[in-house]
Amino acid sequence: MKIPINEFEQHVDKDIFRRGLQYFKKGYVTLVEELSGGEYEAVVEGSETYTVNLTIKNGVITELSCTCPYDWGPVCKHEVAAMFYLQQEELGLTINSKKNVVSKTGIGKKESCKKKTIAEQVDELLEKLSPDDIKGYIRAYCKKDRSFSDLFIAKYLYLVEDVSQDLYSKQITAIVNSATDRDGFMNYTAARKVGNEVSELANAAQKELEAGNHKVAMYIGCAILEEMTKAIEDGDDSGGDLGSVIEQAQEILVLITEQPIDESLRKEMFDYCVQSFIKGKFKGWDWHYTMLDLAIDIIKDEKEKQLIITIIDSIKPTDDKYDYNFDKAQQMKLELIRKTESEECLQQFLEANLSNSEFRKEVINRAIENKNYNRAIEVAKTGIAEDAKDKPGLANEWHWYLLQIYQKQNDTQKIILQARYLFLNSGQWQTKEMYDICKKEIVATDWKAFFDQLVEDKRTSKRWADFNNIAIMYVWEQQWDKLMSLLQQNPLLENISVYEKYLMPDYTLQLIDLYQSGILKYMRNHISRSYYQIACKHIRSMIKIGGRKEADILIKNLRTLYPQRRALMEELGRI
Repeated sequence: MKIPINEFEQHVDKDIFRRGLQYFKKGYVTLVEELSGGEYEAVVEGSETYTVNLTIKNGVITELSCTCPYDWGPVCKHEVAAMFYLQQEELGLTINSKKNVVSKTGIGKKESCKKKTIAEQVDELLEKLSPDDIKGYIRAYCKKDRSFSDLFIAKYLYLVEDVSQDLYSKQITAIVNSATDRDGFMNYTAARKVGNEVSELANAAQKELEAGNHKVAMYIGCAILEEMTKAIEDGDDSGGDLGSVIEQAQEILVLITEQPIDESLRKEMFDYCVQSFIKGKFKGWDWHYTMLDLAIDIIKDEKEKQLIITIIDSIKPTDDKYDYNFDKAQQMKLELIRKTESEECLQQFLEANLSNSEFRKEVINRAIENKNYNRAIEVAKTGIAEDAKDKPGLANEWHWYLLQIYQKQNDTQKIILQARYLFLNSGQWQTKEMYDICKKEIVATDWKAFFDQLVEDKRTSKRWADFNNIAIMYVWEQQWDKLMSLLQQNPLLENISVYEKYLMPDYTLQLIDLYQSGILKYMRNHISRSYYQIACKHIRSMIKIGGRKEADILIKNLRTLYPQRRALMEELGRI
C-alpha cells in the first residue's frame, strides 16, 4: 500500500475518515515516537489502547499497521487519527490534548527541542555501554523473557552451528512462537509481524543467491516453505502476509533451478523436492505440486526420470467433473516428455489425452500453426461434442477456435455462424467484437433482417435475455425509438440513469415522466437513508435534464406522503 501523506483522505472510507478525525480532535492519539528515520509508532486510545506503526518515505506512507482487529478495509480509524496527528501543522488543526505527547508534530517540521528518535537513543546508549554491560543485560533479559531468548538464539545460532536447513527452521520457529498465543494461534497483527520478519530472512536468501551461495539460499527457502506452511494453518492470514512469504520462498527455489549449480546441490535439491512430495509435506496447498515441477526442471538421468513417472502414474483419475489432481499429473508428465523425449512422443501424448482441455488447446494451436486446418477443426468440433452438456463455457472456447480457423480460411458463412453463436450463447463472448464481425461479413442489404432476428433471438434466450443485452444492441445501431420503447417497458431507475444520455434531447419529456413515476414507486418499497440518497440522486438527474418544475412537484408529493421519514426530509432539503 502506498498513500501520499498529504492526500491520505482520498484513500480512506468516508466513515472511517470522519471517525479518525474525531479521535484526533478528542486527543486520543496519546503518544507518537519516531523510531528511526521515517518510521513512527503511535498509541491511540479507544475502547482499548492500540498501537499504530507507519513508515513514511518521500512523503508517501509505504507501510501501515494497527493492532486493532478491524479488517473491513485497508485503513482503520486509529491509523487515520495517527495520520492526522503527523499532519496537524500542515492541515492547521488543533487538538484537545489528553496526555503528554513526546513526539515531534508534523512531517519535516523542526522544533527547538526535537526529541531524539528511538534508533538515535539506542545508538547513543550502545556507544556508552561496555561489552560486559551489554552481555550482562542480554543474559538477564534472556532469563526474564523466553520469547526474547528464543529470538536471540535463533538470530545468531549460525555463529556456533553449521549452516543447514534445520538452523533456519529453528530461527523461523522462534519467530512464530514469539507471536502465537497460549493456544498456538496467531492473530492478524501477529501474522503481519511474523510475515515481515520472515520476509527479511527471504531477502537475505535472495542476497545469498546473488552472491552465488546457492546452498544457503536453498536451505532458507526450504525452511521458510516448511515452517510457514505449518504457521499458516494456525494463523489469521487475511492480510496475506504469511502467504506472501511462502511465495517468496517458492521464487527462491525456482531461481535456483534456473541457475547452474554443482551436482551435489542439484542432487540434494532433487531429493528434497521428490521426498517432500511423496511425504505430502505440502499436500493440500498449491506448492505441493510445485515441488514436483521443480524436480522435473532439474532432472538429469533416466533413473530420476523413471522415479518421477512412477510418482505421476500413481495419481489416478476420479469420477469428479473437474479432476484437478489428475489434470495436474498429466500436465507434469507432459512437461517431463517435453524435456526428455522427442517431438513425436510429445505429439502422441497430447493426442492420446485430448480430454485434458489444455492438451486439446495445444493440439489445436499446433495444427493451426502448421496450417493443418482440417485437423484443428476436427479437434475443436470433438471438444464441442464432449463438453457442450457439462462444460458449456469450455465448449464456447472450442467455438472460438473454429471462428479463428474460419477467419484464416476466409470462409464467410462459417465466420458468421460462429460469431453469431458466440454472441447469443456465451456471456464471455457477448461483446461488440462478435457483433462487429457479423456486421462486417454480412451484405449491407441483408443486415437489417439479420439484426432484427438477432434481437429476437437474444430476447428469447434463456441465458442472456436481460434488458441490458438488448438495450446495448439498440445503442450500437442508434435505434433510439426502439431503445425508448424498451426502456418504457423496463422503467427501473438504474436503467433510466444508464441510457438517458443516449435518449437526450429527443425524449426529454418521456425521461422526466419515467424518473417521476420510477422514484415514487421506488420510495414505496425502500426505507433508509442510503435509499433516500439514491432517490435524491435521480431527482437531481431530473433537474439536470430540464425537469426542474416536475422535480419540485415530486419533492412536494414526497414530503406530503412521507412526513414521518425524518432522514428523507433531510435529504430532500439538500437538493
